[in-house]
Amino acid sequence: MPRPSKAAGSVALVTGANRGIGLAFVRELAARGAKKVYAGVRSPDALAGEFAGLPAEVVPLDVTDQAAVAAAANACPDVNLLVNNAGLFTNTRLVRTTDPDAARREMEVNYFGVLRVLTAFAAAVGRRGGVVVNVGSAAGLSNVPLQPTYSASKAAQHSLTQAARALLAAQGVSVHGVYPGPVDTEMTKDLPPQFVKTPPGDVAEAILDGVEAGEDDIFPDPFAAAVGKQFYDSPKAVERQMAALVSP
Repeated sequence: MPRPSKAAGSVALVTGANRGIGLAFVRELAARGAKKVYAGVRSPDALAGEFAGLPAEVVPLDVTDQAAVAAAANACPDVNLLVNNAGLFTNTRLVRTTDPDAARREMEVNYFGVLRVLTAFAAAVGRRGGVVVNVGSAAGLSNVPLQPTYSASKAAQHSLTQAARALLAAQGVSVHGVYPGPVDTEMTKDLPPQFVKTPPGDVAEAILDGVEAGEDDIFPDPFAAAVGKQFYDSPKAVERQMAALVSP
């Protein structure tokens, strides 16, 4: 007998939903029968009909603004599937900058933003024994020296995901960490050519497949799957592999 779908009939919130993986999430959740998808975006007025025909409701949400996060939680009290997708990549190199502001911005979105949203929505999701999906990065498992500060922010998020999994388990909430490789979005447009990018729609589909399968750690593309397998076998080997990406 097939297991019931976690997406079908769900009320979901997706942060960073205006483009890339976030927009793909909204579309994929709708395709899988979600009852409603709250599309959290910083600038609702900038959208041009991306959600037309979908069971989506646009919600103003800047994950770096505590008041905005609290307002979204009040406006969306029925959420039982939370997707922390909003992310920031500044392409900061340690040898190219002495200004830590870019690193702070990455931490504000990729770590503190997830923490704010988790804290605000934990009670609602917990009442329904729901699902939390934190979209991190393979770079959060082992630092990519070409992306040192981004990797550090995603490592912090990975640690938070592990804590949330343990703390919310008693309420029947499943917490899934997602560790994609390069995805073909605006965020990765400046990556070197050796990084092969996966379409965001394929990534969103694979992530939700992983949620349905009950996977704690989801590796939704070929690059991520290879890194994940190697990480389970030898974290040190992955560290050396990432270090080898640095040009001499």
